[in-house]
Amino acid sequence: MNFDWSWTLTWEIMPRLLWATANTLLAAGAGYAIALVGGLIFALAQRAAFGPVRWAVREFVEFIRSTPLVLQIFFVFYVAPQFGIQLSPWTSGLLAIGLHYSAYLSEVYRGGLEAVPRGQWEACRAINMSARDTYFRIIIPQALVPAVPGMGNYLVGILKDTPMLSVIGVMELMHAANSIGSEHYRYLEPFTLVGLIFFLISLPTAGLIKLLERRLRLGLGL
Repeated sequence: MNFDWSWTLTWEIMPRLLWATANTLLAAGAGYAIALVGGLIFALAQRAAFGPVRWAVREFVEFIRSTPLVLQIFFVFYVAPQFGIQLSPWTSGLLAIGLHYSAYLSEVYRGGLEAVPRGQWEACRAINMSARDTYFRIIIPQALVPAVPGMGNYLVGILKDTPMLSVIGVMELMHAANSIGSEHYRYLEPFTLVGLIFFLISLPTAGLIKLLERRLRLGLGL
């Protein structure tokens, strides 16, 4: 077995990979921000008093969770224009990945909301607190603590799923590595470096999530 690592190529391609890393982090961060907001909206909608709203949102979430992300990316980018919705590869990718993870985060939020003791809900009703204040001042802060581990897992997951955006031409890490490999007829260095970069990003991210969970528990006295 001939292991022939080229340090010359490594240093040559590193600037391109670092630029692609910035794009990957941007895509993951923006997609996750969409998912955080969308997931909370879906979770709250499934607790709505109006039955048809609960049913429609629940079925939509199940549909998103039951279909592959790559199909959803293709649908937003290639099918949406047939309905007059023309989006750039970046916008399509961020919308698809954000919507996909919104469905998963909605279940994480739902679990957190259900973990809040019933007495907290009853106390809010007893003092005639509005639904808005009940959720955003009392319930959601407590629900976040048990939800943080799941939210952290999906943050790492969304980071590792960003390579799927390459199928519509978004220049993230895997797209850059594949282009470099095709240009130089060498795939060992670019793909190995991509794996190392993902590892160096994912490991500290997981540690930060654990730190955040501990801080939240201490802050709420749990």
